[in-house]
Amino acid sequence: MPGDRTADVRAEDIKTVAIDGDTLSIPEVVAVARYMAKVTVSKKVLDKVRKNRKVVEAIIKEGKVSYGINTGFGDLCKVVISPEEVSLLQQNIILSHAAATGHPHHRETVRAILLLRANGLAKGMSGVRPVLIETLVEMLDKGVHPLIPEKGSLGASGDLAPLAHMTLVMLGEGEAFVKGERLLGGTAMERAGIKTLTLEAKEGLALINGTQVMTAMAALGLYDSRRLLKVADVAGIMSLEGLKGTDRHFDERIHMARPHTGQLAVAENMRRLTVDSAIVASHRDCPKVQDAYTLRCMPQVHGATRDAIDHVSKIVTTELNAATDNPLVFTDEGDSISGGNFHGQPVAIAMDFLCIAIAELANISERRIERLLNHNISNLPPFLTDKGGLNSGLMIAQYTAASLVSENKILSHPASVDSIPVSASQEDHVSMGTTAARKAVQVVENVTHVLATEVLCAAQALDYYVPELLPGKGILSAHAMVRELVPHLDHDRLLIQDVRTVKALVVSGRLVEAVEGAIGPLR
Repeated sequence: MPGDRTADVRAEDIKTVAIDGDTLSIPEVVAVARYMAKVTVSKKVLDKVRKNRKVVEAIIKEGKVSYGINTGFGDLCKVVISPEEVSLLQQNIILSHAAATGHPHHRETVRAILLLRANGLAKGMSGVRPVLIETLVEMLDKGVHPLIPEKGSLGASGDLAPLAHMTLVMLGEGEAFVKGERLLGGTAMERAGIKTLTLEAKEGLALINGTQVMTAMAALGLYDSRRLLKVADVAGIMSLEGLKGTDRHFDERIHMARPHTGQLAVAENMRRLTVDSAIVASHRDCPKVQDAYTLRCMPQVHGATRDAIDHVSKIVTTELNAATDNPLVFTDEGDSISGGNFHGQPVAIAMDFLCIAIAELANISERRIERLLNHNISNLPPFLTDKGGLNSGLMIAQYTAASLVSENKILSHPASVDSIPVSASQEDHVSMGTTAARKAVQVVENVTHVLATEVLCAAQALDYYVPELLPGKGILSAHAMVRELVPHLDHDRLLIQDVRTVKALVVSGRLVEAVEGAIGPLR
């Protein structure tokens, strides 16, 4: 099993991804999904898949009864299908299971789904022909993106309904987007020059009976979450400088007394971000004893989120390279065994954990925003505007942040604690993992907006000190980067444009790059 390489590899730098069912990483998923990296699969991998397929062919030839190969599905598993109808069985499962609803998944999510389904089949335990993998890879290469509705998966038996919509296009059915145009599936495949398929024994079930939809969203959400960790530290210290907080709370001795990995990393970042700060030095001997928790406890809160993300990354990286369909086909033993690897519980719990962990970055950030805008606390102009009353300043930016934080609290209610029986109670416990993953992606988006709002507000606060009193070099660089694109708010203007501009700095990584350019890489 590969280790998580998310922390030290930029997805945008990856140009080619080779799939083999064992070594796919989170940055590679993002590279293919978001940055259109090319996907390859070796002859060795295809030969492994071809050899595995022979086991299925032998089962049919010998007349053995094996679930999903020559039986019905779910509660219909007792119905044996004749050899003449095993291909029709696989077509029927796709048509009958394509019953998802909701808005279409974003293109990058669809691309991640296609990649993960191809990688899962490349593991050589699904009993399919190599042409299925080759078709999925060709769809990625030529930009055929099936219309996959967001809702309808229970997360066991895998992501049946949404993956059926993916598979429809491979058969020339359903709908797909090609270069932004919505087309019938057959038209999309024809326009791209990709041959449609007629599924054979086991193949329909192998394509839809897996956790690829929830795991695709998990990988994308995790990658974006990890990129917010340094942003949160920078934003927090920008606020601390603006509020004339102390750096004493980051003393290494405090954190060595409670040496959680994430806490130690954040405290180190914060020491480096405040070094040589004239603002901090200007009040070092003031009578104020300690700061509020949102400033004092940043290493403990931000650090706990880091540790949670590390844990979730291990779960998701394992799932990227897992065989999650049913039954599994074992080449060496010549056997097919029905099990439960399609159950999304590992991903479901991990995504609920991610929701809780990443939401806390917005919780504490929004409270720092409030402190910056509240003149009774900050000793700065009300709402960081010089002519309060005539101007509202940044007042409503905090309203939006508060709204998103409140929404995150609702979204952080765990989906994985719920279950509902289906298929005549044959499938009587499900994970709701895809719901958990959808929630997590939304929470990450909300947190991004809140952190960008904090950076905007903190930059405005720092304007009241700079250039007479300068913050630490890293924070000074962050402030300068913001001011290159967003001028000081000296009177009310269209505020949403300022927030969007700073948010683009956060998402692109340019804000953190500016800081690290001044003080070196942050942890």
